[in-house]
Amino acid sequence: MLRYIHLNPVRAHVAPNMSKLDTYPWCGHAVILGRRKHDWQDRGCVLQWFGTNEKEATKNYRRYVQEGILLGSRPELVGGGLIRSLGGWSTVISMRRHGDRDLSDERILGNGDFVEQIIKEADDLVKRQLPENSQKKLVVTIIQEICNEREVNIRELSSGSRRRFVSEARRIIACRLVKDYGTPLSEVARYVGVSTSAVLKMIGSEVI
Repeated sequence: MLRYIHLNPVRAHVAPNMSKLDTYPWCGHAVILGRRKHDWQDRGCVLQWFGTNEKEATKNYRRYVQEGILLGSRPELVGGGLIRSLGGWSTVISMRRHGDRDLSDERILGNGDFVEQIIKEADDLVKRQLPENSQKKLVVTIIQEICNEREVNIRELSSGSRRRFVSEARRIIACRLVKDYGTPLSEVARYVGVSTSAVLKMIGSEVI
């Protein structure tokens, strides 16, 4: 799981190779290598699994991450209410045929009971950031508001138009949805007509 998460920038093509990933500021990989520092991140907790001294552990950890590139997107690790924890796709399909549902959130890995527990225990801010059915309406409302303010046609926005004023409206929408409401990048991308990696670049440029 650690390797899968730290390779997200590579899959999104914002850090296209290991050299770029080694210094990429928006994930914990560079911290574990000692290239960056976050006071809240315990790199030693990770490195202890890869060697008896820091130099050896860092080298082994980096090799371990690099080997993960060949594994691709790892579909069994995608989505909330992990498919494998339910018994595989055959079980999921069977559940749906019988009308059963398992609560899920794509940023919480675990079965439905665990997801429900996390959501219940979240404070008000985190609850606002967790996507629920009502948030889809909120996403549409925010897009409409910003498009009206910027005099942008929503159809042109979702078509992927690169006209300057459309791109600016798209950037504002993406930043607001991701930062203020924790909307998943993939969902934002679907609404504004660009790829997930493009949305990530918008957010990154805003942070910088």
